[in-house]
Amino acid sequence: MLIRRARIFGTGHTDVRWHRGSITECGTGLRAFPGEHDIDAGGGWLLPGLHDHHVHLRSLAASADSLPLGPQVIRTVDDLAARLRQADATMPKGMWIRGVGYHESAAGDLDRWALDRWITQRPVRIQHRSGALWTLNSHACAAVDLNRCAHTGVERDLDGRANGRLWRMDAWLGAQIAARPVDLTTVSARAAALGITGVTDATPALGQHDVDDFARDVTSGRIRQRVHCMAPPAVTAPEIQRFSLGPTKILLDDTALPTLDQFIARIREIHAGDRSVAVHCVTRVQLILTMTALDGAGVRLGDRIEHGAIIPVEAMAWLRANRVPVVTQPHFLVERGDHYRRAVPDQDRPDLWRLGSLLGARVGVAGGTDAPFGSADPWRLVHAAVDRESGRSAAERLSLRSAVSLFFGRPERPASPRTIAPGEVADLTLLAVPPEEVTAMLPNPPIAATVVDGRVVYG
Repeated sequence: MLIRRARIFGTGHTDVRWHRGSITECGTGLRAFPGEHDIDAGGGWLLPGLHDHHVHLRSLAASADSLPLGPQVIRTVDDLAARLRQADATMPKGMWIRGVGYHESAAGDLDRWALDRWITQRPVRIQHRSGALWTLNSHACAAVDLNRCAHTGVERDLDGRANGRLWRMDAWLGAQIAARPVDLTTVSARAAALGITGVTDATPALGQHDVDDFARDVTSGRIRQRVHCMAPPAVTAPEIQRFSLGPTKILLDDTALPTLDQFIARIREIHAGDRSVAVHCVTRVQLILTMTALDGAGVRLGDRIEHGAIIPVEAMAWLRANRVPVVTQPHFLVERGDHYRRAVPDQDRPDLWRLGSLLGARVGVAGGTDAPFGSADPWRLVHAAVDRESGRSAAERLSLRSAVSLFFGRPERPASPRTIAPGEVADLTLLAVPPEEVTAMLPNPPIAATVVDGRVVYG
């Protein structure tokens, strides 16, 4: 296949040809071979295919059947009560209400007894916006026999009763309620329409069956993108095209941090299993502990920081010297700005969701949407990175070229950008407009075509 008359990112060429899954030729004035399919780009901007370096595919699919309870729709206790009662009145008897995106700034902290004030005859589970916490009402607690659960993530009151709050227990909860399998076909199609050619699934603690399910979805075509999947060392991947295993994710919570020795031992164990680590760092303490533990365990190529919500200037030299990239979500500064203005101390704000200063310090940076806990649209991240109205200082804003480049990284090396050149994989995103028109059209630039492994999957 051949794309002609494009504005190709990073080159002076206008045409690119590929055979099967690899780019074979770049130039200007290339002509289609007999029988060769070709696309006239009409001056549109041709980019290396966008790779979302941090997403949760199954949670994203499940969110389509969930009740949105984020601060955009829930601002008061009355709002929450009305939305839950409306869902209760319209849903079939016995079906769980699954709410997502809740934040305590709307109606305070929830527990089973708070939810019982509104819904008692149907099981309810509500996920916090961070993804770390589920809250169940008493009907749901009984359905999963929560009082008998010995999991350390079960929060209890002073009398030892489960209060309905479950920390980091997604897998356990899903197993108890026999959640129906999610269909990733629609998620993949929507991603293709946004120009996404690959994703890194960052769901923690995936088991072998989870990875095998992902691989089957890729093989069957339900997922059209490349999938790079975080997983523990014991998990293996089938040898199929467009599917690979990546680092092992490590979650950190400030209320239950490991000791330094424990953390070093865990990193060493993962490295010994021939895996890098991807460490969830959203606070200053978590970042400093991670840097110290990696110093003790030794940094392995491919180790990475997820989120990097707070990065002090003093950490940048270490990140650069150790070639540890940050996979970040700058759109959170827009989507959660009201919360940050209330909750983030003044002294921390300059260190919040850095971008320009990291790149200026030659720290590797890549972009991930963290969907469904953030918008699944990478162009919203790009818009947040370049927009003057995003609340980001001039020093932290990026040019359009730098912002889109956050999604060019290789799955296994997110800060190492792919290019459009012979020998590269034929993963391409073609916009319908030239680059000088894109900024004014953000966050909705028109996607003309999306190509994955040499096949047009959109457009």
